[in-house]
Amino acid sequence: MKSQSGRSVSARLKTFVIGGSREIFDPRIFHNITLIAFFAWVGLGADGLSSSCYGPEEAYLALGAHPHLAIFVALASGITVFVISASYSQIIELFPTGGGGYLVASRLLSPKAGMVSGCALLIDYVLTISISVASGADAMFSFLPSGWLAYKLPFGILIVAVLIVLNMRGVKESVMPLVPIFLVFIVTHAFFIIYALSTHVSDVSGVVAATGGDIGASYSELGLFGMLFVILRAFSMGAGTFTGIEAVSNGLPIIREPKVKNGRLTMRYMSVSLAFTVMGLILAYLFFGVQHLPGKTLNAVLFESMTRDWGGGYGYTLVLVTLVSEAVLLFVAAQAGFLDGPRVIANMALDRWFPTKFALLSNRLVTQKGILLMGVAALVTMVLSGGSVRFLVVLYSINVFITFFLSHLGLVVHWLREGKDDKDRAHKLIVSVTGLVITGFILVTVTALKFFEGGWITLVITGALIGVALYTKDHYLNTQRMLRRLDGLVEASGHHLTGESELFTEGPKGRVKLVELDKNSRTAVLLVNGYNGLGLHTLLNVIRLFGGTFRNFVFVQVGVVDAGTFKGVEELERLKAKVDAELALYVDFVNRQGFYGKGYSSFGTDVVEEVAKVTPGIMAEYKNAVFFGGQLVFPDPSILTGPLHNYTIFAVQRHFYSQGIPIVMMPVRV
Repeated sequence: MKSQSGRSVSARLKTFVIGGSREIFDPRIFHNITLIAFFAWVGLGADGLSSSCYGPEEAYLALGAHPHLAIFVALASGITVFVISASYSQIIELFPTGGGGYLVASRLLSPKAGMVSGCALLIDYVLTISISVASGADAMFSFLPSGWLAYKLPFGILIVAVLIVLNMRGVKESVMPLVPIFLVFIVTHAFFIIYALSTHVSDVSGVVAATGGDIGASYSELGLFGMLFVILRAFSMGAGTFTGIEAVSNGLPIIREPKVKNGRLTMRYMSVSLAFTVMGLILAYLFFGVQHLPGKTLNAVLFESMTRDWGGGYGYTLVLVTLVSEAVLLFVAAQAGFLDGPRVIANMALDRWFPTKFALLSNRLVTQKGILLMGVAALVTMVLSGGSVRFLVVLYSINVFITFFLSHLGLVVHWLREGKDDKDRAHKLIVSVTGLVITGFILVTVTALKFFEGGWITLVITGALIGVALYTKDHYLNTQRMLRRLDGLVEASGHHLTGESELFTEGPKGRVKLVELDKNSRTAVLLVNGYNGLGLHTLLNVIRLFGGTFRNFVFVQVGVVDAGTFKGVEELERLKAKVDAELALYVDFVNRQGFYGKGYSSFGTDVVEEVAKVTPGIMAEYKNAVFFGGQLVFPDPSILTGPLHNYTIFAVQRHFYSQGIPIVMMPVRV
């Protein structure tokens, strides 16, 4: 009673913190958990917009004594935003179910290129969470007494923990509380940028003249190539501005239908707002001649310069609200890592680059294990770096350009090989080639500039993750080769999955009528996972070992809804039809052997929970039933291969033992 009570309290606490289970086959489930374009912009666009807190500053300060060259940097930054966004709009059309850079490189280049792209993106998302929260903590504590600085890192850790809980509750639940913060940031920054530009419209000729003079002086001092180098270096140093653009294509599964239309609309919101903010801030720095002040961001210096002559304290209040919105938006930006990182992990797990358990969904229909992994990795990164934004910035923005480059390369290859009937093919190819050149240049430049400052750490960690992915894939391929020996039983049975789920199936001897239930004999209940060699091997072993003890055979199969199947109503219906068809094949097989057979199916995210749901009904209908489950036994198991398999049957066994239900484990050597 105590243990049951403990579990009950634990379950209630979990429900209170994370929320109750969601019904997978609710007709409105996809409507309820997805986002319209505006809210998707909030959840996915905050990463890009938050980079305006440091990207334009890095670019402007890199110009040094040539501030008027900022005009060219601003134009280049705006054009780059639109080019990359246009390329990712193509990706949205080509891959409407999502997947982003990982799926693009996998399908258009090669699976290994996709794996490299995915690993790079995962490290980038971990750093996105870390640097966003650390930057937000820096900004928040800059308003507080200096004696409180000792609590900055614990505060950042707390924020990450809160974000983990919010995301485990669900996508919409994690985004909705952030909408007011996002809107305050948009409104205040739009006001300051428009104010800066409008107050200098009358002085355009002076700005143009000063720019011309600065260009002339720079040319005389540096030469043409020297001046271009300064511009390109400043442009590259502000490359953090472009991180987050890929988030929409990765996050398409959380966007409401029609996904392509809403995804492109979200991308448009993101690109316009980001280009306007970045270009506007760089030009505002130039117009107001801001200088770096220790302990203050350029944005803070800019806003204070604008409002210095305002009376009544309105200017101070507006600046305070604006800077606080920047600080809090940085926390919001961490959402991109939590929304898209677990999704990339799930997609890679479905392709066997990572343990398959990362593709599973929780009862809240989120990739819970991926969320926890991203959160823990971000916490470790923050602790090891001491929450130092200066250090994290060095690690940041290299990896995303690996993904950008591979994605654009994939698009170029695609438009060269295919799409000849697409009337916009030439235009799309030009956009893709332009993006490839720009992202390739930034990748090489940023890597060279940041490598010896600590950027090598990012590349080493990414390389280690690639090694893990290669090992994981190799293990699953070896397992698949071993399982082919068992799957020979499927061919020998004379049955093949046709997609039909009728009670009678075609076999080599024609149609066989169902055998009636033998009420005087015991019933063997087999837990199966598809019509395959493992299930048939387990069934034949039961018949061989127990002789005529069992004349009735019941088959239980759970249709697991994971990240691969939870993409729409059609996918779920396809899963149901497949499970019913596989159970029908088992029933037909035992009927041919003269035994009674029946199949039971259940669908959900947790196998143990679903088995527990159908078990009482089976126990009530079939007296003296004994459950059986097959478990693969590998020839050379190791501590490294253990985490790669779910060992679900052991979890079912523990549950049955606690309920006093007999279950026999059938080892199957491969």
